[in-house]
Amino acid sequence: MNKQISVSQALVAFLQRLEVGCIFGMPGAHILPVYDALNDSGIQVVLAKHEQGAAFMAGGYARAAGSQSGRIGACIATAGPGATNLITGIANAYAERLPLLVITGETPTHIFGKGGLQESSGEGGSIDQVALFKGITRYAKTVERTEYLAQVFNQAAQVLRSAQPAPVLLSLPFDVQKEAVDADILDQISTRPRRPRLHFHPSQLRELHALLGKAERPVILAGHGCLAAGAEQQLRQLSQSQGIPVATSLKGKGVVAENSPLALGTLGVTSGGLAYEYISRSADLLLIIGAGFNERTSYVWDQKLLAGKRIIQIDQNPMQLEKVFSADLAINADIGELLQALLADLGRRAQPEPRIRRAKQELAQLRQHVDAGYSLFQSGFSLVEQLFSRLAERFPANTRLFDDNIIFAQNFFPVSADNRYYPNSGISSLGHAIPAAIGAQFERKQPTFAVIGDGGFQMCCMELMTAVNYRIPLNVILFNNATMGLIRKNQRQHYGGRFLSCDFSNPDFELLARSFGIQHRRVAEAADLDGLFGELDLEQGINLIEVMIDKNAYPNYSSKR
Repeated sequence: MNKQISVSQALVAFLQRLEVGCIFGMPGAHILPVYDALNDSGIQVVLAKHEQGAAFMAGGYARAAGSQSGRIGACIATAGPGATNLITGIANAYAERLPLLVITGETPTHIFGKGGLQESSGEGGSIDQVALFKGITRYAKTVERTEYLAQVFNQAAQVLRSAQPAPVLLSLPFDVQKEAVDADILDQISTRPRRPRLHFHPSQLRELHALLGKAERPVILAGHGCLAAGAEQQLRQLSQSQGIPVATSLKGKGVVAENSPLALGTLGVTSGGLAYEYISRSADLLLIIGAGFNERTSYVWDQKLLAGKRIIQIDQNPMQLEKVFSADLAINADIGELLQALLADLGRRAQPEPRIRRAKQELAQLRQHVDAGYSLFQSGFSLVEQLFSRLAERFPANTRLFDDNIIFAQNFFPVSADNRYYPNSGISSLGHAIPAAIGAQFERKQPTFAVIGDGGFQMCCMELMTAVNYRIPLNVILFNNATMGLIRKNQRQHYGGRFLSCDFSNPDFELLARSFGIQHRRVAEAADLDGLFGELDLEQGINLIEVMIDKNAYPNYSSKR
């Protein structure tokens, strides 16, 4: 007779096969059999303070691991409110295309439709828990019978290990979790990565080379796809050897060192004008590599960025190709492989030294013009600028920054080739940065900063105790202006200054930090930065850094909302 194990034990063995190192969540009665099976698994089980925080932590873990690693994030919750509390974090992971395994409990099947406590089966007028997740997962399944358990696991693994991953939900009724199955069920499950290689045609390489050769002023727009493909080195080499300036999307920030002579910084409505001015005025070819042309990047699809230019698009995700524009050449390929082949081809030709010198000179002149003209920050933000300048000096490498606020770090924090920047770009939910940064620290510890406003902070500040409980180093940069800054800016710009539901009172953040047992510094003037960088342990400590800004100082851009 074959050895028998419980479904919960089979699920945990499946997690081990997927090499899940950490799972974030909160227990409840209807998921306790799985928790019990996790006891001796070697998987670290992290107790969050709220299920939304657990989902954000799992997403931060997956983002820090990177798509090249094949590692996935995982979170777990009980039935009913435990599951529904996960939804915003899972929606964010879906928008970010993160590999997340979501495990939820359910009431026993024998009470389906009878109105059991926290019943979410969809029967008898109860909520349909799995249906709520259908639009934010690629695979969602309630396991009511064990006969198809192996196939369910295979389906889940196929999505999580694919080239274009997405969240997966497995919901297990309480009684099913305790049912017995043959231990050899695991032999029927494949968790191998399913990433078929993308092969470009030689004619595409020739056409790409020809278009680049005809261009007088080409520009690269690099996105997160370059980072996901691990193609940073090839991209930098292409830019430097051919004298091609590089702008990045927000998520691609740092794919080239932003202090390099050919770096244009980020392109988008909340960025400075350098990239926009150069592309709209000078470029005759736009090479879009691993970048979407979304609302933020495109300045709400401003046609000046594309008008009069040849367009080349390279992406590993075929769904991104020509999604919102037509390209002269669109290539679905492995970005690193294609760029390596292009570099080898270009290397056989004379290097365009005059073009390199001209591009650097034109950029230097344009920087002076942009600095003297349009500015996002006309007044009121010098302290913030100094803070990020000092931060870049103090941490030139091996640092992560998770950013809810976006506009300040996007413009004031020059990301080096050795740092990583994670903007809250998915569904842009407030309260994301702190739990996401905590999740990243469980994947690999290194100096990490969570940048957040005071409104978002109060949605997730309880997760600071998760960092305390597990001794997770973390620096939280909290901007205190006692308002929902974006809402207040919009109400001033577009609604005649009729402010409603944007201003609020804050707690005493020093007392709050003390109650958490963490360090606090208040930065109200430039002199306070010396104490911040000279006295706080920013590598191993847990710190709340409160930065005072004026609620009546607004960045100089219109979000048209």
